[in-house]
Amino acid sequence: MNEVNAGRRRLLKMFGLSATATTAAVLQADPVLAATLGHDEKAGISPTTYRAPRGLAKDTAAKRTALEWIGANEAAIVRLSDEIWQHAELSLREWKSSLATAKLLQANGFTIEWGSAGFPTAFVASYGNEGPVIGFNAEYDALPGLSQKKGVATHDPLVYNYDAYGPTYGAGHGDAHNTLGAGSTAAAIAVAQAIRANGLKARVKLFGSAGEEQLVGKAYAVKDGVYDGLDAFLDWHPFNITVPFWNTTSALISATFTFLGASGHGGTPLGNKSGLDGALLMATMSEYLREKNVAPSGRFHYAIINGGGAPNVTPDMCSIWFFVREGSPARAQVLYDKIVDCAKAAAQASQTRLVHKFHSATWNLLANKAGAELLHDNMQHIGAPRFTDADHALAKAMQKSLGKPEVGMPTGLTPLAPPAAAYTGGLATDTADISWQAPTAVLLSAAYPSGVPNHNWAVTATAGTNIGHQALLSAARYLAAGAIDLIEQPELLDGMKQEFKDRTEGVKWVSMIPDATQPPLYEPPADFLKATGQSWPPKGVTWPVPPIIATEQLGATGPNLPPVT
Repeated sequence: MNEVNAGRRRLLKMFGLSATATTAAVLQADPVLAATLGHDEKAGISPTTYRAPRGLAKDTAAKRTALEWIGANEAAIVRLSDEIWQHAELSLREWKSSLATAKLLQANGFTIEWGSAGFPTAFVASYGNEGPVIGFNAEYDALPGLSQKKGVATHDPLVYNYDAYGPTYGAGHGDAHNTLGAGSTAAAIAVAQAIRANGLKARVKLFGSAGEEQLVGKAYAVKDGVYDGLDAFLDWHPFNITVPFWNTTSALISATFTFLGASGHGGTPLGNKSGLDGALLMATMSEYLREKNVAPSGRFHYAIINGGGAPNVTPDMCSIWFFVREGSPARAQVLYDKIVDCAKAAAQASQTRLVHKFHSATWNLLANKAGAELLHDNMQHIGAPRFTDADHALAKAMQKSLGKPEVGMPTGLTPLAPPAAAYTGGLATDTADISWQAPTAVLLSAAYPSGVPNHNWAVTATAGTNIGHQALLSAARYLAAGAIDLIEQPELLDGMKQEFKDRTEGVKWVSMIPDATQPPLYEPPADFLKATGQSWPPKGVTWPVPPIIATEQLGATGPNLPPVT
């Protein structure tokens, strides 16, 4: 009874609700919560009593084939990761990185279909013709401003863009997606090799995903049916520990608010209308939401995109980009609507015109306990990533630079545990929308030092070194081994499917992206289109995108007064 009460208090606290509410009422009001956290509570899963099962993973000839292929091809796998690290291409512009990934898959018997959901750098790589369909995820986009020299323990950007008034850094793999893409690609190829060599009946699909850092590619692709027909989906992400999990994540909405005014000289500002004023007012108004309108599970954060080029020119256009996060789609929508109201009020107060552009949205993750347990058992057999003394020394030096305890890299596996006792918001992933289509198992592999957050220069530094290499090779082994077990032990796959069915009962997934929304896109180089056999623009896309132009009149301070005589 005490654990039931504790679970109830956990859910109420998580979403900022009063103690007079009931757990049943909360879950009935939001079935998505019932499918994630509520399902575990209903099943009586307790962090204090849970023990991960053993004996799920089997040592078979097919699994040995897969693991041996990874071992024999480490150089090619690492080379792909390092090539993507060097390219450091931003979201939706991963021209060279996607080609390199597809090239390795094609060389190992996969067929490639480019342009998933209209995204030029997205593709589906397929192997096999019959049997259950096991999906893998490859991402390869970098982040702006996170350039860093590999293996250097102090902040030292590889690309530094000098400007006398506002220097910037280049892009970098501060989320280590170079390792993510290479690791999943290796796992998919290894499973294909095992299918071929051991006469297994199964199909493998690897989905090259565009723009994950902007939560775009998969959200549109799922809506378009690209991920239909999967029996299971296996995914991983670089992190600072090594562990599978079935925690949820945040739902997220992404949108830009552009304020249009009238430019003029900063020295004679009367009558000018500043787009920057509109963006700053919106930011300020939204900050006042935090105390009374944002639950502990909520988040919103923003970046000003184009705030003007010089202080003596009133900018007639400025955009502010918001990410809004919450524990479920319904809760994210409520918070988002409040943010939109701030934008409308800011436009009115600044006498500017508001152009509101919805970019993307994704649900919160529906991970799978049975899948996490299968991955965990395989990880116990395979072991943790192995780091050298030099790796630990580099990690400690980075930790010192960032003011964190100098403990080096983790040397073991983190025990599998149920979701934390109190979910207070956090990261989002566009894998989440896939997880509502098919049973999804997820793991983390240590690719950067303990205490270091992702989206930091230190992640870029390790993602191109042996630390990142060991993380991706370990992840490839874990995923490949788990996939072989699902193929050779149908009862395990059935268990994942039954859990998925139980969790999603009463929940109908509907994309958060409004119909007819055109995704953010960039026109590919001609040589990329030729290499991938694509044409531009994709079907249903308006190109060029209609421009957003400030056409506002200058303001007035009142009627002209007669001259003083």
